[in-house]
Amino acid sequence: MSSLFRYLRLFAAFGRFSLLSEMAFRGNYLLKVTVEVLWIALLLVFYRAIFAKTSVVADWSEAEYLFFLGCYYSLEGLMETLFMSNFSDFSDLIRRGDLDLILLQPIDEQFLVSCRSIEWSTVPNVLMGGGLMVYGLARLGWPVAAVPAAVFAVTFPCGLAMAYSFLLMLSSAAVWMVRNQSLYELWWLFTSLMRYPKEIFRGSLGAPIGKVFTFLIPVLLVSNVPAHTMVKALDPGLAAYMVAATVVLVALSRWVFRRALRSYRSASS
Repeated sequence: MSSLFRYLRLFAAFGRFSLLSEMAFRGNYLLKVTVEVLWIALLLVFYRAIFAKTSVVADWSEAEYLFFLGCYYSLEGLMETLFMSNFSDFSDLIRRGDLDLILLQPIDEQFLVSCRSIEWSTVPNVLMGGGLMVYGLARLGWPVAAVPAAVFAVTFPCGLAMAYSFLLMLSSAAVWMVRNQSLYELWWLFTSLMRYPKEIFRGSLGAPIGKVFTFLIPVLLVSNVPAHTMVKALDPGLAAYMVAATVVLVALSRWVFRRALRSYRSASS
C-alpha cells in the first residue's frame, strides 16, 4: 500500500510540474486549448448536419450517438492527457540515449515512461466528453439503472486500459525500429475505428472486418461496450469478454515492453 501511495505522490508531482511548464507559456497553452475546443465543436456541427437529414445512424438515435461520442472523446482525452505525449517521445529517448537515465531510476520503468508528463491542454476534451454524455442522457430522459451503471463503471476504465495497452505495444517497437512513425499511423487507424459504432460494419465485407476488430484486435470494444451498456442494452457476454480482453492486453503489453527493454542497447554500449 505504501508503494501505491508513493507512485500516486510521484504522479501528482509530475502533474504539478507539467502544469507549471504549461503556465510558463500561457498564450501557447490557451491557443492549444482553443484548438481542441474548436475541433470538437466542428465535429459536433458535422454530426448535427447528419442527424438533420436522418433520425437514426447505424441503429443509434441522435441522443444515443451523442452519448457514444462523449464516451469516445472522454477516453481519447484521457489518453492524450495522460499518455500520448510520453509515448510519442519514447523513440526520441532511445535515439538520444536518454532512456539510460530512466532505467537507472529506482521506480518502475513502464510507469516513468508512461506517466512522466501530463498534457493539460487536452483536459477540455475529457470535460466536453463528459458533458456530451450528460447531455445525451438528459435527452433520453436519464434511463440509468443500477446494473448498467455498474457495468459502465467497470468497462469505461477497461476501455482506457485497452487503449493504453495498444499504444504501449506500438511504442515498444521503437526499441527495434528506432523510428516507428508507421506504427503510430496504425494507432490513428485504431482511434478512427473507436470513433464509430460497431453496427456500421455490416454486409459481406463489413461484417468480417467488424468481427476482426471486435474479437481478434478488440479496438471496437473500447468505446462501444461502455456506451452501448448505458444507452441501449447491456450485453453481459460482450462486457465479460471486454474485461477478459483487458486483462490479457495489459499483461501482453507489459510483457512486450519488458521484452523490448531487454533488447535495448544503451548509449554507452
